[in-house]
Amino acid sequence: MTPIARLRIAAVNATRVTALSAMLVSGCDLAPVYEPPHLLLPDSYQGTSPFQVAHPEAELSSRGDWWVLFGDPELNRLEDELVRANPTLEAAAEAYTQARALAAEARSRLDPQIGLDGGVSDNKQSANRLFRGGGGPNVQASNEVEGAASWEPDFWGALRNGAHAQAHLAEASGADFVTARLSLEVALANDYATLRGLDVQLEVLRQSIASYEQAVEVTRLRSEGQIASGLDLARALSQLSSAKAQRIDAELQRDLLQHAIAVLVGAMPSSFSIVPAERFVLAAPQIPTGLPSELLQRRPDVAGAERRMAAANATIGVSRAAFYPNITLFGAAGFQDTGFNLLSLPNSLWSIGAGVTQTLFDGGLRRAELQRSWSQYAQTRDDYRATVLAAFQDVEDGMSLTQRLAIEVVEQHEASQQADEALAISTLLYRDGLDNYLSVSIAQVQALAAELVDVQLRVRQVQASISLVRALGGGWSAPVLPLQSKIIHSPPFPPREISAPALQ
Repeated sequence: MTPIARLRIAAVNATRVTALSAMLVSGCDLAPVYEPPHLLLPDSYQGTSPFQVAHPEAELSSRGDWWVLFGDPELNRLEDELVRANPTLEAAAEAYTQARALAAEARSRLDPQIGLDGGVSDNKQSANRLFRGGGGPNVQASNEVEGAASWEPDFWGALRNGAHAQAHLAEASGADFVTARLSLEVALANDYATLRGLDVQLEVLRQSIASYEQAVEVTRLRSEGQIASGLDLARALSQLSSAKAQRIDAELQRDLLQHAIAVLVGAMPSSFSIVPAERFVLAAPQIPTGLPSELLQRRPDVAGAERRMAAANATIGVSRAAFYPNITLFGAAGFQDTGFNLLSLPNSLWSIGAGVTQTLFDGGLRRAELQRSWSQYAQTRDDYRATVLAAFQDVEDGMSLTQRLAIEVVEQHEASQQADEALAISTLLYRDGLDNYLSVSIAQVQALAAELVDVQLRVRQVQASISLVRALGGGWSAPVLPLQSKIIHSPPFPPREISAPALQ
């Protein structure tokens, strides 16, 4: 072989060794290349017509206090109290803090572990110790100081993928925090809307009872004057008692809702009260829905499901790395002396080495773990797809409800006005002796029922808008999730100062 050929072979071998060394130093990533699923999304929602397409500067997508769209200062105050004092929300925030700490713990395993050890002791051995050598002292002091370091080179990416998995889970926990916050805000808004609807219903019942009492007096006078029969008086009294019973039931429902709202805002139900309102001031706003593709970024539960899928993908890399040997580098150095003259060269000591661990037979344990990690990834992928489908269903349901209820409210309001007019005509005919009280009683039942249904439909319309806000993510967006580096390196926070992803 010529010298030139030998030189070329040597160069090729050197290149291979260099590449292999670089690969070992940088490590291998055995996790599959992760890409979020690309789902076929519709170009628009089915019920887009009454709504505006959201722009980046749209109100709903740029602010988290979505409840201000309903124009009720008392609701605004209660929502602020919920964010500050709800214990369930605080517990969710603590869970998020713990997830951040787990991510930091996983990241710390990538760095060398360095420690310092020192000790002072005075020792005496038995004079009758077995195999005791002669001439040695029975009593001797020992003083030492030693530093040790160990490091596991992450050749196969097991530690990195474990850190990535925990970081993704921390991001998912952040999305869970926002989901819990949004759910509580929606629950409070729904309860408050129902309570205000009951306030209006109580006012309707109060006016109806006053009217029924006047009708009872008229019927009683007509009965005493032999103009009306006792049957008319019995019908009038029955209608009055029925209305009073409805009022008591409405008051009971209001009390229960007030207690529920108290718990949501972190207050004691016995000392919490909301002043009744005579009018229903909540108004269903025009809500920008945005494009369907934006929904995946605006729903915190969708973002959380996607982050869990990314964590499961990284876990596959951890399971794959278990098939390769673990290499650990370690070293220790220090000084030891029977006195305190430690820092001298003769009293120095050191140790350096490396360890390799390779499992030769495990009865199929690692293969089973790898299969389980693949199955977990497939499960999170299916969960993500199901979450996306549920998100689109929620939006479509919300838009259908808001559209249909807007029309129904108009029709019911017209029906209520017609029922009031029929009651006025029936009452006038009865007073003039042109009709019996049965017509008045029927008209009273119809008018009261129509007014109560009118109020209930307005409450449902507002609650449908609230549900649509929740379906659209409540103003939250995925970019507010903390970055992995911030999750991994951020220090722990006191319970009241946690840095949780806030609504924009």
